[in-house]
Amino acid sequence: MASPLERLSAGALGWLGGNLDHFDPFAASAGTPTRGRAKAALELALLCHCAARPGGSPDALDGATALVRKLWQHPDLPRLFDEDPAYTSTYGLVFAALAPDGIDGTVCRDTLARLDPGFLSSPGRSAYRRIELRYYADKAGVRHAIEPYAELVPLSPLVALRAAGPGDATGPDGAPLTTPEAYALTHTGFYLGDFGRAVPVLTDGDRAHAEGLVDRMLRHCVAHDRWDLAAELVLTQYILGSDPLRTPSGSAALECLVRAQRPDGAVPGRSAALAAAPSAPPGEFFRKAYHTTLVTALMALAVASPRPS
Repeated sequence: MASPLERLSAGALGWLGGNLDHFDPFAASAGTPTRGRAKAALELALLCHCAARPGGSPDALDGATALVRKLWQHPDLPRLFDEDPAYTSTYGLVFAALAPDGIDGTVCRDTLARLDPGFLSSPGRSAYRRIELRYYADKAGVRHAIEPYAELVPLSPLVALRAAGPGDATGPDGAPLTTPEAYALTHTGFYLGDFGRAVPVLTDGDRAHAEGLVDRMLRHCVAHDRWDLAAELVLTQYILGSDPLRTPSGSAALECLVRAQRPDGAVPGRSAALAAAPSAPPGEFFRKAYHTTLVTALMALAVASPRPS
């Protein structure tokens, strides 16, 4: 009998592979707004990038890998980033950072050449944002003026955040962290730990603090069926050095995600409260389900992989 992790992985990868037309901004059948599909394509590329291991990517990602290789050589894809001015430079940097090996890099080079000259510097940005930009800039091989990680980690959400105490108000459900704080916590872990492929450099005390935050928020997400954050927190728990298959909060989160996963493999939304209705049109269902399903697949692949040395 398949384990919860195996069921999550196989189901999520199967659903993603069966819905690749929705990730292609130029597919006539995609049925979702172009800007949203451009972001979805970037997320699909991240999954393919992170799933690439010395032994090769899972066969279930063959179709996604082929689509990403095609899109990353399409001259019109970066133009779609301009439709969201606040994120144009970020999307362009991520696009270049996630370029598959062996493709014609002309489109990526042209995209990097159009970045705002002041984009890759620190002034006015949070430590979390600087960590994110450094991560993708280093992967893209571009020069930047962002401090080393060693200077950013003490200021980062992993170290600087504090859980709400008695009487502190974070939201209607009494979460230990606000939703933006929780996502900043997980994403910082992703960048410092290369989505499970590296060991983040933290002191023992900082690691213990971060693990405590993750555990508290994860138990809260399980209790409130917040599936997207639950999947991200399980991956963060793994990155920090714990085995989510053996921690009570990690095991509970995996079971929570298994309950949420539909027979076709999709996790239908970021939470039970935001889930797509079973009768939703395909485009609407995709918009609500794809991100959490993709994050679940990414988490499951990472947790099942050998730990980095």
